[in-house]
Amino acid sequence: MWDEKFEAALRPHLPFLSPEEKLESDAPLRDLGLDSLATVELLATLESTYSVRFRDEALNMSTFDTAGTLWKTLGEMR
Repeated sequence: MWDEKFEAALRPHLPFLSPEEKLESDAPLRDLGLDSLATVELLATLESTYSVRFRDEALNMSTFDTAGTLWKTLGEMR
């Protein structure tokens, strides 16, 4: 599972996920409200928070399908 920083970075970009609702690793982020602008903002936040740069091959929509796929990709960057 991911750390608190990851969820704290992700949640503000998911307007359809209530604060008390658990973020499931397989929940489609688009269904939770992640749009294209929020994806760019989230990418910048994650790069800053974790001091990483997402590689070009990771900059695709499948990376941002679910919290689990995003966390796995982030782990590969670190």
